[in-house]
Amino acid sequence: MWINKSHNIGLIACPHVQGFPISGVGDRDELVLAAGHLKSPPVLKHSKITYFEVEILDVQSKKQICIVDKVPPSSTLLDVKHKFHKACPQWYPSRVGLQLERNGPYLKDSVNIQSLAVSSIITLYFTDLGQQVGWTTFFLTEYTGPLLIYLLFYIRLSTIYDEMESTKNFRHPVVHLACFCHCLHYIRHLLETLFVHKFSGGHTPLKNMIKGCAFYWGFTSWIAYYINHPRYTPPSFGHRQVSPAALAFLMCEAGNHFINVALAHQNHSGSKACFPSPTYNPFTWLFLLVSCPNYTYEVGSWISFAVMTQTLPVGIFAFLMVIQMSLWAQKKHKLYLKRFYPEVRRKAAMIPIIF
Repeated sequence: MWINKSHNIGLIACPHVQGFPISGVGDRDELVLAAGHLKSPPVLKHSKITYFEVEILDVQSKKQICIVDKVPPSSTLLDVKHKFHKACPQWYPSRVGLQLERNGPYLKDSVNIQSLAVSSIITLYFTDLGQQVGWTTFFLTEYTGPLLIYLLFYIRLSTIYDEMESTKNFRHPVVHLACFCHCLHYIRHLLETLFVHKFSGGHTPLKNMIKGCAFYWGFTSWIAYYINHPRYTPPSFGHRQVSPAALAFLMCEAGNHFINVALAHQNHSGSKACFPSPTYNPFTWLFLLVSCPNYTYEVGSWISFAVMTQTLPVGIFAFLMVIQMSLWAQKKHKLYLKRFYPEVRRKAAMIPIIF
């Protein structure tokens, strides 16, 4: 028979069966513990999560702007920016620049906050980056302007050219060809911005977009004014100059497109990052010689356009594009050397063999 003597002792067993007297429940020598040693209840282990405090100081005055507390270790810098925005609504995340040191580089939004921690308190320096715009908006605005501006000059508005001269003078075929090539160039840029290039949600200051638009829109106005002018004179060698240049322009446009597609696929394929390899497409074979063939084709397009139209504004614009593209190519080439040294070390940056 089982008797519950005490909740501290547990269950006890009595050897007597029915028909035999029980001498007394209190007799210890007749009691046998049947349940064995009692097990202590399991202790619940609570996992401790270390939270960080992010102190944000003004980069100029070193004064504390705010403290973002209870930041989990898995948080990124973008999460900190969102919490900072809640405390200071006038600074939205894309406008906030955070640095680990006052003269250091701006930290990327994808940086894990734990990787910055030396202690539970992380000090970051804040800089107001000014009004920002998305990269998609930036490129769509920059490329839409030249497309529309050139067409306004092509139709020869009476407010731009003398109406009598416009009706009298015959348009040389190269004028129509130049309009087609110019529009094709910027339509390609617009379509690639929408469907080929992948932007990770980054931003750029509004002033950069204004400078870019001023450059492209201003040069387009100058170029279009001369080419579509009623007194425009065709190239010196006629069709022998125009036809090869137009063919070279179209080939460079096609090559630029296929290179951009290859780069987009390489960056977002989900596999291990590697430098793009040439495919069966002949336009991608330039990867064998240079690390930035998209810039090579871009420069080739404008040089071909300058030869085809034989105008000073296009020549100056092509020259400036060569300088700008070479600077961008050198910068990218250095990054490629760090990431893909064995594949890139024998390649030039933009122009085969030269640089």
